[in-house]
Parts: sequence; structure tokens; C-alpha cells
Amino acid sequence: MKSLSVFFKDVGSAVRNPKVLIPVIAILFIPILYSGIYLAAYWDPYGHVDEMPVAVVNLDKGAELEGKTLHVGSDLVDELKKNADFKWDFVSANEAKEGMANDKYYMQITIPENFSSQATTLLDDKPEPADLIYEPNGNYSFVGAQIGKTAIKDLKAKVSAKVTESYAETLLDKFSEVSDGLAEAGDGAGELNTGAGKLDDGAVKLKDNLEKLASGTLELQDGLSPLSDGVNALHTGATKLESGTSNLVSGLQQLQAAATSQLQSGADQLKDGSAKLETGLRSSVDGAGKLQAGLQSSEQGSAKLSEGLQNAVQGSGTLATGLQSAVDGSSKVADGAQGVADGLKQLAASNPELAASEDVQKLLAASAAVAEGSKQLHESEQKLAQGADQLHQGNQQLAAGASELHGGQAQLLTGANQLVDGQQQLLAGAGQLSQGGAKLSDGLKQFSGKLGEAASGGTLLADGAKQLGSGTTALQTGVGKLSGGVSSLTDGSKQLGDGAGKLADGLSELKDGSNELATKLNDAAQKTSEVKKSDDVVNMFAEPVNTSENTTENVSNYGTGLTPFFLSIGLFVGSLISTIVLKMRETSVPGATGWNRFVSRTLVFGFVSIIQSVIVASFMLYGLGLETHSVPLFYLFTIFTGLTFMFIVQALVTWLDLPGRYVVILLLVFQLAASAGTFPVELIPSWLQAFSPWLPMTHSIMGFKAVVSSGNFDVMWHQVGILAIYAGVSVVLTLAFFLWNGKRRKKEVEAAKSGQVVTA
Repeated sequence: MKSLSVFFKDVGSAVRNPKVLIPVIAILFIPILYSGIYLAAYWDPYGHVDEMPVAVVNLDKGAELEGKTLHVGSDLVDELKKNADFKWDFVSANEAKEGMANDKYYMQITIPENFSSQATTLLDDKPEPADLIYEPNGNYSFVGAQIGKTAIKDLKAKVSAKVTESYAETLLDKFSEVSDGLAEAGDGAGELNTGAGKLDDGAVKLKDNLEKLASGTLELQDGLSPLSDGVNALHTGATKLESGTSNLVSGLQQLQAAATSQLQSGADQLKDGSAKLETGLRSSVDGAGKLQAGLQSSEQGSAKLSEGLQNAVQGSGTLATGLQSAVDGSSKVADGAQGVADGLKQLAASNPELAASEDVQKLLAASAAVAEGSKQLHESEQKLAQGADQLHQGNQQLAAGASELHGGQAQLLTGANQLVDGQQQLLAGAGQLSQGGAKLSDGLKQFSGKLGEAASGGTLLADGAKQLGSGTTALQTGVGKLSGGVSSLTDGSKQLGDGAGKLADGLSELKDGSNELATKLNDAAQKTSEVKKSDDVVNMFAEPVNTSENTTENVSNYGTGLTPFFLSIGLFVGSLISTIVLKMRETSVPGATGWNRFVSRTLVFGFVSIIQSVIVASFMLYGLGLETHSVPLFYLFTIFTGLTFMFIVQALVTWLDLPGRYVVILLLVFQLAASAGTFPVELIPSWLQAFSPWLPMTHSIMGFKAVVSSGNFDVMWHQVGILAIYAGVSVVLTLAFFLWNGKRRKKEVEAAKSGQVVTA
């Protein structure tokens, strides 16, 4: 009780002394003066940014986008006029420059001349983002410049959404064009499929006709064999005929020469000669018969050759006609395929997002391959049609030559028949000559004249036989060439048949592929047609992401967020100032013991701290309107924090006196830097981070955040426990000083009574 009496006497002494009472009352409001007034001044600074003047300079000249006039700069100015984020001042470039130089504006926003034109370069090869130039006036106000930088990000988002909205409208319009283009491409692919079907049918017919041509050439090749044999036999007979007629002419000439001078002798020999003549004529008749048979065989072979070549002419004509139809069809196919490929390429060029699709890339590659294949097919069929046309013309020439050959052989056969008849007549005459030798003398003169005629006729016969031999030689050569040409024709027709088979297979695949292409294009047209342009869709394109703030962890304003930091500082500074006004070691009661002085001083500082805490907490709650999760716990934690700081300061100053206050100031400086009151502790230097957990203000700030902002009272009680350790250690240190100092004073008193000097 004596300890409390010392405390009450000290309080009474202070109350009665105005010089002490007034400073004590003043220190009770130190936390308000330090933290309350600062927080009151900046309680909600972001709520008044509409008073910050910002210059806006619009130099944008506008642009054209897909036939639409785009004025992004003017749209931005209109948007700024609607909101009150800042005090917008729309001025010229010179006025803005002058205002920035005279610290009239905290920031300048410049919309350049090419702002709209740059915003239209999205579909260009090298798009250029629109530049919005902002210039914070950091020399005038650093914090104002930082606020401007934060606001410019929101401004950028609004401008981007506006520009994206224009892009979205254009893009959705393009979707309609894409849908129509795909539908047209689908129709073209359908026509391509129809043409491919007709071309496929033509290829099948071409294949069948080529098979007929190959079969006909084989028959023609078979028919050439007897023709070759007949020509060879004809050549042999013609050679014998030439030799016989030469002998006949020679004999007739000799006979004619001897007819006048050796007429009698010839008459004598006439019988023998006529017999020999009869024998020779019989041989000639036999040779002429063989010649006649050979010519008949040759004539039959040439007839078959002519018939086969006529069939070849018809087949090659059908082939040329079919190939020409195929060329026309493949030309349409190539044009259609190239049109599809070009259309898809233009579609992809006008729509980069569609071009980036893997399915579209495959479709582009397939259409290009179809176009190139169709082109090559068309060129190959053109060459094939030209070859078929040349083949048809060659067959026509062969047919004409074969017809002429057949006519010549018919004439030869007629001449041979006449020759046989003439030889038979000669043979009959020779018989009559043999029998009518007696009549020779009478008709010798007549015979002599006739003999000259016979010699002349024999000469003509010999010339004809020679020409016949030459003709049969040429005929033999021509038949050989014809046989080789027919063999080549047979091989070529087989190759054409194989190629036509492959062509039919390829065209079947083309038909299936074009059908699938038409189906896919129609499906794509249907899908793209489902994309409709509406205000909601355009807005979705422009702003595909909305942000929704979860306010359960939200801090209402700037002052609330800084309250834990500045309230802790105010309580700590109030504790420090209290040590300047209040006595640290002495009391108003002389001779008080160390324990009594400890109790009195601790209670005095404790009550001052409690009153400071209650005053500043009440000011925060009812003066500034601070909202907390629990008012009683806020009062309790404020009082406990103030007591902890007061006991720490009391211990340091009690032990060290004036140097102790310097240590307290150093502790305050470290706490200002490392207690994470303004910036997160992770943002300060690593060597300061190491101090943070050991500083009492770190734990007071965490406790205030828990009771003011988060409502996590477990965290608050945990921080109370840590602060209690600081407070308990500080109280023990203060008690140790007073007990040690009391014993020292007692020794000094006893020594003074005994006349001894006591050293500290």
C-alpha cells in the first residue's frame, strides 16, 4: 500500500503544479498530433484525384477502316469528358507545354496525329500499336506522377477496348463475307465434283476405246502376215516374169532379125522352135498362174489391210474426240481447282486467325495440290490429245495408201489375168503353129510383120515386168514399214490403255476428293454463318474478360490501410515524448525505496500510455470514422500496444538516461524502415528484412491489421503474446534498475551517516 501511496502523491503533486500538469496533458495528445492529423489529411486522397488538373492534347486526324471513318482520339476525348477520374483540361500542345513548365498540370496526355491510323494496322503485314503519350510532371509532385501512371493504365484499357470494338465489328462483318465465300467455294467444289464425274465417265469410255484400238491393232498385225507373204510371192513371180519376158524379147528380136535372111532356115527350124516355144509358153503360163495366185493373195491382204486401217482410223478418231472432251473437262477442273485455291488463299490472307487454324492450313495445301494436279492433268491430256490427233492423221494417210495399194494390186491382178489369158492364147497359137507349120510359108510374110509387133509387144511386156518387179520391191518395203508401224501402234495403244486406266483411277479419286471438299466447304460456310454480329458479341470481343473484386479482403481507403503503421508510430513517439516531460527515476516522496519508485513510475507511465491510447483510438473511430471488425478489441489492442512501447522506452531511458533516448530514436528509425508498415517487407533490402521479426512495431502493425482489416483475431492474440514478452522483459529490466539503484542509495545514506564515501 505504501507503494501506491507514493504513486498517488506523485499524481497529486503533478496535478497541483501547472508547469507539470500542462505538459502532461500535452503529451496525452502526442499520438493524435503525430498520427491522427496525418491520417486525417490523407485519409482518402484517391477520393479527390478529380481535383488534380491533367492536360489532354488531341492531335489525332482520324483514319479509314474498311470504309468506316475512325476517330479514336475524339472518342477518347468524349470518354474522358464523361468520367471524373481527374480534372481534365483539353488544351492545345503549346498550352499544355506551358502549363507543365509552370506546374499547372500534374500530367500531360497527348493523342498523336497517327493514333487512329495506327489503330487500323491490325491486318497489315507489320501492324503498329497506337501510341498514347503521357508525361507525368514528377518534378512538381512525385506521388501525383505515380497516381497518374496508375490511372493511365485504366485509360489504356478503355482505349484498347474501344479500338477492339471497331476491330470486332469489322471482323464479324468479314465472317459474313467468309461464309458467303465458303458457300460459293462449296458450290464451285460441287461443280468440280460434277465435272470430275463426267471426266471420270469420259476416261472410262476412253479406256474402253483404247482397248478396242489395241485389239484392232493386234488383228491388223495378224492380217499383215499373209499380206507380207503374198507380197514376197508377188515379188518372186515378178522377178521370174521379168526374166522370162527378157528372154522372150531377145528371142523375138533374134527371130525378127533372122526372119528375112534365114527365112527358110527359120522355117525349117520353126517346127522345133514352135515346140520349144510351146514348152516355154507352158512354163510362162505356169509362172503367170503363180503370179496370178500371188497377186490374188496380195490383193486379199491389201483388202484386209485397208479394212484394218479403216477400223484404226475410226478408233483413233474416237480416241481423239474422247481425249478432246477430256481436255475440255480437265480445263474446267483446273480452272475450278485454281479458283478454289485462290479463293481459300484470299480468305486466309484476309483472316489471320482463320489462317492460323491447322485444318485451314491443310485445306489450303490440299486445294493447292488439287489445283496443281488438275493443271498437270490438263497439260498431259492436251499432249495426249495432240498425239491421238497425229495418230488419227497417220492412220488416215495409211488407210489412203492402203487403198491406193489395193487399187494398184487390183490393176496388177487384172493385168496378170490378161497376161495369163494372152499366154494361154500364145500357147494355143504355138500349138496351132506346130500343127500349121505347113501354112507357115503362106503366112511367112504376114508372120514377119506380126513378129515385129510381137517383138515390140515383148519389149513392152519386158518393161512392164521390170516395173512390176520394182513395184513389188517397193511394195515389199512398204509392207515391212507398215508392219513396224502397226507394231508400234499396238505398243502405243497398250500404253495408252494403261494410262487411261490410271487416268480413270485418278479421276475417281478426284471425284471423291472434290465431293469431300464440297461437303467440308458447305459445312464451314454453315458454321461461319452461325456467327452473328450483335452489340453483345461486339462487346464480348472488345472486352472478353471482366474483373470482379472480392471485397471481403478489401481495405476501404488509403487512411484505413495506413492506420496500423501511423497509429503504431504515434503511440511510440508519444511514449518517447513522455520520457521528456515525466520524471524517469525520482518521485515527489523523499526517501522512497527502489520498489516504491518502480511502482510509482511504472503506474504513471502506464496510465499516461492508457490515456494516450484511448484518446487516439477514439479519435480514429469517431473522428476519422475508422471501421474495425471489433471496437472493444481495437481499444484493447491499442492500449496493449501503447503499454508495450511505453515500457520499452521506460526501460531504455531509465537505464541509459539521455543516451537511452538516442537508442529509442534509432529503434524508431529501424522500425519505420523494416516493420512493413507501408511497403511489403519483401521489397526492402535483405539486411533490413533480418531485423523485421525482432522489432515490436512489426507485431503491433500485424495485430492492428488483423483487428481493423482482416478480422482474424487469432493473429491479433498471437501478436499480443509476442508484445507481452517485450513488455514483460522491459518491466523486469526497469524493476532491476530501481532495485539496484535503491540498494545503491541505501548504501550511500548509510555511508554518509558513518562518514564513509561510497563509489558507484
